[in-house]
Amino acid sequence: MAPPPTHPVRAFALGLGFDLVGFTSAAPPPHAAYFEQWLAEHKHGAMDWLARNAAKRTDPARILQNAKSVIVLGLNYGPGTESLPAPDEPTGRVARYARGADYHDLVWDKLVLFEKYLSAQFAAESLGYCDTGPLLERDLAARAGIGWQGKSTMLIAPRLGTYFFLAEIITTLELPPDPPQADHCGSCTRCLRACPTGAITAPYRMDARLCISYQTIENKGSIPVELRPLLGDRIYGCDDCLEVCPWNRFALDSRTAQFAGNEWTERPSLRQLLALTEDEFKTIFKNSPIKRIKRRGLLRNVCVALGNTGTATDLPALDRTARDAEPLIAEHARWAMEEIRKRRRLSGR
Repeated sequence: MAPPPTHPVRAFALGLGFDLVGFTSAAPPPHAAYFEQWLAEHKHGAMDWLARNAAKRTDPARILQNAKSVIVLGLNYGPGTESLPAPDEPTGRVARYARGADYHDLVWDKLVLFEKYLSAQFAAESLGYCDTGPLLERDLAARAGIGWQGKSTMLIAPRLGTYFFLAEIITTLELPPDPPQADHCGSCTRCLRACPTGAITAPYRMDARLCISYQTIENKGSIPVELRPLLGDRIYGCDDCLEVCPWNRFALDSRTAQFAGNEWTERPSLRQLLALTEDEFKTIFKNSPIKRIKRRGLLRNVCVALGNTGTATDLPALDRTARDAEPLIAEHARWAMEEIRKRRRLSGR
């Protein structure tokens, strides 16, 4: 049963609180071949799940039998501003999307309701994902008219810029596809020039292994020594290529209060983070995306940030951390201490 021209499916999505809605077919996404080449060049780093599910990612019909359409949804999380004063000591930067509640939980509740609606109203089978399934979601979103993939490879929407989460529902319901949007990046290359590590190797080309978001989140081991100074004070993700995008001048504040930051995510004290026990970490970040990198990952990143921005005042805390039971944390603490001492020697202090 097809929906009438008034598109109640779109109206239902907007009623659930999504800011963007687009329809596209379940055909393979446009850049499937490039994705396979990207994997072959090992630019996905240690994200092995991307390769394991490559066949499904390049063909949504392999995920759900008789799939006809993909509903692509966008939920605004920005831009907002930091509302808490930074402490008078070294602080860390958290990517804007991770400063509040875990978006997976918030979006998933909406997807469950959406699946029930499609089943009850159209007898359609559906599967919903929010960065949780084998989909080339930005590719599908661009084809569904949500926005276009910018030179940073991030999706850009005219009304929201780059600050929105994506979710998808693959369904057996046949929906009239929305037209894709044209690329409006023009001659702009601000995102390429802003990337601290050169991870955007060319327009529309990304080497994830160089990306600060990859190194601070997806990399579970030691951060390459040559990249550590380039991380600066970033302890979870990186917004540099987003912040310089001219389209973000149109970005609107999110309507979702749970995405607001707190004292642990808006310019948090690096020394306070460094002192967190396992139990304290679990309590503070239990509803945050940051929980996925665990204490060992966060404190590893904090050590690198202190190595880049800390002073002699931070050496006692780092010295204690260098004796942490977790070898990954201890190693990065020792590196940070040596970096601070190096700066002191160079400055003659």
